[in-house]
Amino acid sequence: MMVVALLLGALALWGAAKLTWYAEFRDGGVRGTVLYRETGEQRATALVPLALLALAGVAGLIATGGWARRVLGAVLALAGVAAGWAGVAGARFTGWADGLPVTQMLLGRGLAVLGGILVAAGGLAAIKGAGRGARLGAKYAAPATRKKVRDPDAELWEALSEGEDPTEGGGRHSE
Repeated sequence: MMVVALLLGALALWGAAKLTWYAEFRDGGVRGTVLYRETGEQRATALVPLALLALAGVAGLIATGGWARRVLGAVLALAGVAAGWAGVAGARFTGWADGLPVTQMLLGRGLAVLGGILVAAGGLAAIKGAGRGARLGAKYAAPATRKKVRDPDAELWEALSEGEDPTEGGGRHSE
């Protein structure tokens, strides 16, 4: 859930950065009146870095567990709030001149808000489920910190990996 939310949030933030966020007609001198545009990347410069942070957060969530995952989740939740604020700050819904790409401007800001919500939700899910999810390298942890495997087939393979004969000492074997 949290990985999907972060990936979708990063995609939404990147898409919002590429759309037009501001447009107006300006006097172009000899060219007459021209349409001036600014993208989300120009108006809210934090969008692309926040999208990259969300992508890096996916790797971080996979690689960490426990308190480190909680800290990363808090950072991601704050990044989501910042992205949502970037989408809302300076938005206006009326007073547009005819011929401006209003739909694209509102869609760009809406994608930024949606991306922020998804990144924040992924961060909060990471905080909530920090102790439950598997982490990278947990299989190779010291035996005292490793959780007991309950699957009999997995126990047989684990015993073989540790150099033991799983058929000795009351194990499963045929005679």
